[in-house]
Amino acid sequence: MTTHFITAEIDLQETPTELEQAITAELQKQGEPLRWAITSVDTEQQKATVEAVVTTTSAE
Repeated sequence: MTTHFITAEIDLQETPTELEQAITAELQKQGEPLRWAITSVDTEQQKATVEAVVTTTSAE
């Protein structure tokens, strides 16, 4: 198992629940999220920047 630090841009959603679901779905494309945080929000572009640590299973 390896850990990776990633950054993702997520479109802002109507509700906090929808935003959390969008973040989780995007992060799971990269691996299993261990932790994540919204580090900035661009209200003009309607984007949130998320930094996360994810784990992946290495095929050895």
